[in-house]
Amino acid sequence: MINQTTKDRIESLCNQYINLAKGNEPLLKEIALAEIPEMVYNSNAIENSTLSLEDTEKILSGGSLERKVTIREVYEAKNLAKITETLLEKTESKLSVKIILNLHKTLLSDIDDNIAGRFRSGKEWVRVGNHLGANPQFVAALVQELVDQYNQKKIPYFLDAIAHFHAEFETIHPFVDGNGRMGRVLINLQLMNMGLPPIIIQNKSKLTEYYPLFTQYQSTLKFGGFTGLLALLLQETLHKRITLLTAKKIIPLSIWASQNGIKPNVAANKAKRQTIPAFRLREKWMIAQEYNPSEN
Repeated sequence: MINQTTKDRIESLCNQYINLAKGNEPLLKEIALAEIPEMVYNSNAIENSTLSLEDTEKILSGGSLERKVTIREVYEAKNLAKITETLLEKTESKLSVKIILNLHKTLLSDIDDNIAGRFRSGKEWVRVGNHLGANPQFVAALVQELVDQYNQKKIPYFLDAIAHFHAEFETIHPFVDGNGRMGRVLINLQLMNMGLPPIIIQNKSKLTEYYPLFTQYQSTLKFGGFTGLLALLLQETLHKRITLLTAKKIIPLSIWASQNGIKPNVAANKAKRQTIPAFRLREKWMIAQEYNPSEN
């Protein structure tokens, strides 16, 4: 779980963002659209796609790659981008089993239409490493219960509720394929339903910051680690939008650190902890040039 100080910081950033968003909706949509290649690349890479960020950008812009990749990987990129664009077009889509199935159908369209848009059933067991997904005959009921619990706000704090949903959804592993990508899509659906921007779970840190949380949850049912991760990523995406809407100039964090007499590794650690308003663009930490750490 996260402490009250962090909750207060997130509340302050959310309020600042919501106030700035008024009248700036077109720009905020452009920011989100510009993020789609990074979002798609990271989510697919977490599932071991071989596409680079540059490959993903070329595919989504209609270009051709200089190397051969599988048709599946091309559709994985296009379909996930389509889902993200669809979410941006809607003001609110209350979480439901129907929405989850519709999103999954889009995700696996032209990849495996036989399993797209439906939960596992019969003898469709799935295993991820040493984790076995829920018994197929109970999958539909388990997902319905999870959705109902979330919508009834059984867990009061919104990031705890989203964290628990994600941990439990991936533990159930309700689909034959596409569970990880769907789980991350649903995180953003939940955030966007609250008027908040989407986040990007980074592929680079999956082995140290993301995957271990599933192992912990499955053995303890404690999801606080996911809350902590979501808290950092939400602060980052809020800092990014607030900075883009208010800053005169944005520069690489390393240059900002040099200008302010701060060691690069110290600045990078502050960015990762979100104790400074830094954010990533194309996997590179950035910050407003005029940000003065002594004033905060």
